[in-house]
Amino acid sequence: RGSLFSYVDLEQRIRSDHPLRLIRAIVNAALSEMSTELGALYPTTGRDSIPPERLLRALLLQAFYSIRSERQLVERIDFDLLFRWFVGLGVDDPVWDATTFTKNRDRLLAGEVAARFLATVLAQPRVHALLSSEHFSVDGTLLDAWASTKSFRPKDGSGPPPDAGRNGEQDFRGQSRSNETHASTTDPDARLFRKGRGKEAKLCFMGHALMENRNGLIVGAVATRASGHAERLAALHLIAPHADRPNPVTLGADKGFDARDFVAELREVNVTPHLAQNTSGRRSAIDGRTTRHPGYIVSQRIRKRIEEAFGWAKTVAGLRKARHRGLPKVDWQFTLAMAAYNLVRLPRLLGVAA
Repeated sequence: RGSLFSYVDLEQRIRSDHPLRLIRAIVNAALSEMSTELGALYPTTGRDSIPPERLLRALLLQAFYSIRSERQLVERIDFDLLFRWFVGLGVDDPVWDATTFTKNRDRLLAGEVAARFLATVLAQPRVHALLSSEHFSVDGTLLDAWASTKSFRPKDGSGPPPDAGRNGEQDFRGQSRSNETHASTTDPDARLFRKGRGKEAKLCFMGHALMENRNGLIVGAVATRASGHAERLAALHLIAPHADRPNPVTLGADKGFDARDFVAELREVNVTPHLAQNTSGRRSAIDGRTTRHPGYIVSQRIRKRIEEAFGWAKTVAGLRKARHRGLPKVDWQFTLAMAAYNLVRLPRLLGVAA
């Protein structure tokens, strides 16, 4: 017969070398710095809500362990002692209802909580020591929207109605469809976009990330509507806090960023453009004045590491297809996934640095 009562503390059940121990310490330090912002999210009237700190820890677990939905996440927290320990619940504490969790999660969208959390984690002294302040890389990736191409219909309502049924057929072959004349009825913020010639067009968003080149940590992230100029506009936005300083910084990127206007704008803010040359039937905006330096070759080699963050976010953190609708929620989810990627890598990086 088992014992009637258990007096083993949760803290003793988690092994001392578990990676989540260091991650939890970093997360708690960041949340302590954000106490003012998070305190404003508590409701002043009505029932007691889920503390934003616990919400954020739970959403990080969802990214770490590839949990598909909030309902599955709440169920996992209920029976998993490791999850309870990380979130901050005791063994006997009740777990929230999935609907309550989802409604409280939306309160985190009221402020720039995800971006602030990413910056606060990076600002901690032992993490900041791992970052490069001079060499960066930028890139973008497509995020499939939670909407079907069947929902991409004329804005004026002139299209034929779909067939009867829950998922009626919609024949759009031979029709001329564009973002100017059509919009998704499921997610109006999604845009029809193709990655290249010969590729299928999908309803999607774009996620953009800025990586420092020393250890490959993400120092800036944002999601935008998909367009041909979104990557370059987002790159200027992400590099701005690190640019316009006495000593120039470098920015590595692929040949999709090789445009004269973009290169000129980077040089105006004292950023050296280490962009891959695009010479396919045109003249590159990057010449021998840049490519002759050894640092250019190094930047071109390291910039590809940013794909590791995108790959982790899509395969592990569940960003292959957005779980939310609307640009604000997709932007929040993408930024939090980039912060989670940094946290997953920090135990090993800090261990090596120590």
